[in-house]
Formats: sequence, C-alpha cells, structure tokens
Amino acid sequence: MKKEQISGNAYDSKLLSRLAKYIKPYKTVFWVSVFLTVLLAAVAPALPLLVEYTLDNYILQGKNEGLTTMLIVMFALLIAQTIIRYFHTLMTNTLGQSVIRDIRIQVFNHITNLRLKYFDKTPIGRLITRTISDLETIANIFSEGLIQIIGDLLQLFVILGVMFYTDWRLTLVVLIPMPLMIAATYVFKEAMKSAFQSVRLWVSNLNTFLQEHITGMSVIQYFAREDQEINKFKAINKEHRDAHIRANWYFSIFFPVLEIIVAIAIGLLVWYGSKQILADVISPGVVVAFIMYINMIFRPIRELIDKFNTLQMGMVSAERIFDVLDTDEFTPNQGDYTPKTVKGEITFKNVWFAYNDEKWVLKDVSFHVKAGETLALVGATGAGKSSVINILSRFYEIQRGEILLDGVDIRKYELSFLRNTIATVLQDIFLFSDSIHQNINLNNPAITREMIVDAAKRVGAYNFIMQLPNNFDYQVQERGATLSAGQAQLISFIRALVHDPAILILDEATSSIDTETEQTIQHAIDNLMDGRTSIVIAHRLSTIQKADKIIVLDKGEIKEMGSHQELLEQNGQYRELYNLQFHSSGI
Repeated sequence: MKKEQISGNAYDSKLLSRLAKYIKPYKTVFWVSVFLTVLLAAVAPALPLLVEYTLDNYILQGKNEGLTTMLIVMFALLIAQTIIRYFHTLMTNTLGQSVIRDIRIQVFNHITNLRLKYFDKTPIGRLITRTISDLETIANIFSEGLIQIIGDLLQLFVILGVMFYTDWRLTLVVLIPMPLMIAATYVFKEAMKSAFQSVRLWVSNLNTFLQEHITGMSVIQYFAREDQEINKFKAINKEHRDAHIRANWYFSIFFPVLEIIVAIAIGLLVWYGSKQILADVISPGVVVAFIMYINMIFRPIRELIDKFNTLQMGMVSAERIFDVLDTDEFTPNQGDYTPKTVKGEITFKNVWFAYNDEKWVLKDVSFHVKAGETLALVGATGAGKSSVINILSRFYEIQRGEILLDGVDIRKYELSFLRNTIATVLQDIFLFSDSIHQNINLNNPAITREMIVDAAKRVGAYNFIMQLPNNFDYQVQERGATLSAGQAQLISFIRALVHDPAILILDEATSSIDTETEQTIQHAIDNLMDGRTSIVIAHRLSTIQKADKIIVLDKGEIKEMGSHQELLEQNGQYRELYNLQFHSSGI
C-alpha cells in the first residue's frame, strides 16, 4: 500500500484563518457560542465561593438558619450552569456541522470538476476519506476544539485570579507541581502529533484498500484470491489498530501522571492550609474552596490537552482537505464560444498527445470528418483510439496541434457547452444506484418522461423496460448489477439519444455483447447515428463497414485512411485485420 505524504506541521494559523472564513454565514451561532463560553468561565468560581461562605458563616458558626437558603442558591446555580452548558454544546455542534456541510459540498464540487488525469493517479478511497472522515474531524475543531479551548483558558484565568485574590501564598503553594505538568504536557503533545498523523494515514489506506477490493470483488472470487487478499487486509488493519493503540498508550500514561500531580497539589494544600488554619490566618472554608479550585484548575488543563489534540487532529485533516481544494487539476475553460447550432464537422491538425511527459500516444494525427459523416477507428490495443475521443471532449489536453469543431478550435468553446454537444457510449457502462429514469436523464429537468419513452422506443429498449417492476422507475443496483450487459447498453443508448448530441462517440459499444443481442443493438446504433457526426471505435470490423471513413492507427500514428472498400484494395493492415477476423470465422 502506497503511503501518503503527511506534513509534520499539525498546527497552522493560516489553516485556522481559512477555516474561519466558513464561519461567516453562521456569525450569530458563533458569537452566541463565544458568549456562552465566557459566561461559563465567569460563573465557574461561584460554587466554591458559596461553599466557602456557607462553611465559614453558617456551619462553623453553628447557625441553622439560612442553610436551606444557601442550599437552594447552590442548587439554582447548578441548574443555571447545566442550562448554559446545554445551549453551549448545542451551539458549538451546530456550528461545526454547518461548517463541514458547506466544506463537504465545496470539496465534492471541486472533485467533480477535476480533470480525469487527477483520478488516474489518486486513489478513490483517499478522496472518500477526505470527503467523509477528515471532514468529521474538522467538525470537532468547532464543537470540541477551538471554542472549548478558549473556554477552558478563560476558566483557568478566572479561577487563578480568584485564588490569588483570596490567598496568594496558598495559591503559590498549590502551583508548585505546575512546572511538572507543563513538562509532561509538552512531551505528550509532541507524541500525540505523530500518533494522530499515523492514525489518519492508516484510515486513508484502509478506506482505499476496501474501496478497491469491494469494487473488484468479482476478480478476487473468479481467481480464488480470497485468502491472499484477506492477508493483505489483515496487515493493513493491523497497522490501523497499532496506530490507534499507540495514541491510546500515550493517553494511558499521561492521565495517570496528571492524577499524581493533582494529588501532590492537594497534599501540599492540606499541609500548608492546615498550618494556616491552626495559626488562625485563614478559615477552613478557604481550604475547602481551594480543594474545589484545584479540581477546577487541573480539569481544564487536562481537557485543554485533550482539546488541543482534537485541534491538532483537525489541523492535520484540514491540511489534507485544503490540499484537495488547492489542487489545480482543472481543464482550462477560457473559451466563451457557444453557437446556437453545432453541425459536427471535426478536424484534427497535426495533433500530438501524451498522458505523461513526451511519451507520445498520438503522433502528428490529422484527419477531417464532415458533418453527419461516420468515422471509424481501428487498431490494436494501445494504438491511441480512445485517446482520440478523450482529447476531443477535452478530458485531456493536447501538447501540439489543433482540434477544430465546425472550423473553431475546441479550446475557444465554453467547456460545458462543448461536452454537451458530444455524447459518448462506452464499453464499460456505468449505471448509478437509482431509477432507470434518473440514469437516463441524469437529473436534467429539461429531459421529460415523454422524451425518455420516445427514445426508448427508437432504440428498441421500451419492451424490456416495461417488463421490469415499476418500469422506468425500476431501481438499478450499483453499476447496473441487476441488468444484463445488453440491457445496460441499451439504457446508455437512450441516455445518449435524449441528450440530442451533435456528435456521437461509440467506444467499443458492442464488444462485450453476444451476436444475437448485437443485432438488436445495431438497430439502436443506426437510430443514434442518424443525422449525427459519429466516431466509432470497434474491434469487430463488421460493425464499421458502412462508415464513411476508416482510420487504421498503429502506435499513435495513422497508417491507413479511407472507406472499407478502399482499404481492402490497399492490401495493408486493414486487409490483414479483415482477413484475420472473417477467415478465422469461416466467412
């Protein structure tokens, strides 16, 4: 499993400032949260002060009158604090979930606009981790991290202020173990930074592995590789478990150390406070209040460490999220040409194209297709046939030459407009887990049910769809698993037809279909191609004999070009392919 690069910088003020921009639509919720945070810190010392006052002025004085009133006051204070905490938790969580909802939409929108080259080198499972797991961690910055840290710090300062005001000598004695706590906290913070980064790494790797292997489950079972793949999974899962154990191990050491430090502080308080009480310098109520103060000091410090680690983990996730958002893998879209009609005339002029560096996939390719004509591309696997259609739709950018549509460079067209003029039917049909209706119109409100029904009849798919439960509302399972290859292919033809493209591309559209089904689909293809410029990629030469022009590609170069009959007369590569297919078939 390829390891992902992680920055060692777990805290970054620039990242926080970027995250803060997402708070702007929720300023009211944010400021209410801040106000409640300050209010909680302000009322924090109230209960110890009430206990101190009650002990010194009522219990030690033997006064029964007023005790009930003090009890009611304390109870009311606890109720008030509980209500404030309830709304504080509600507001901070609402803020966090609202922010990540907006970021998740932005991330998904960004991903859907990235060019295909980005997905060639980026594991899908990693992107799923970014969009789900990492964003949930960012939510904790707002619900459990930043605002809570501010609240804990405020409470710490308020309590220390009250303690110093009450008895500064006693406060200094209580704070003697503080340097030990600061040192332990620093060591713990640095250890947890590395541990959290490791946890996020192996969560991402685990998601990537699962996504790939569940998608490719048929291959695993066809070749009986279950045992081998489970061993790989065990290894990755072990690393994932070990990363979490390392993080928990640091917690298991740190928190007992904190408890020891708290115990030392209380011991020092009892020792020094008792001497001061005997010397009649302070009252017993002060010592009792200071015991409560100690817990109120060290609890925020203990939670500060936990919250700071939440903040660290959120910063690591934020760095990864913004790394995706900062990815500039877009197809340039400076064009603004959107003519009312597109005829479909295609011209390639000295086109050179490579997916990586100068490992040319297409070399000096030139051809011309008139509007309404059919062009067929043939050649061995890797000859560059699919690359021709990929660069025509600008899924990839050419390095040299020009591609013209109706005499205009395709880079001058507005990108969405260009792609809307081209419909592609691929060999591997992808259907979403949705109804047949939605798989055809792809949530385009301009495409009505009547248009879909009409298109289904034209391609010969209407009868089989009407035999399905719920007809056009039949729920297709993931990737069209409940439909045959021929049925899925027919749905893709309906999809192409209802979008009414000027240019139709068929990429091995019949290669995975049996001969009997191919006859049905060939009728659908004829309907699709009628009146449209068409580019057909096919290994079966029987499907392209009627093409106006056939190009034979070999290692990215055009070797032959002409009609079926013209190429046969040349006795070149096309003739060899024709003889190989038809003579081997007994024709």
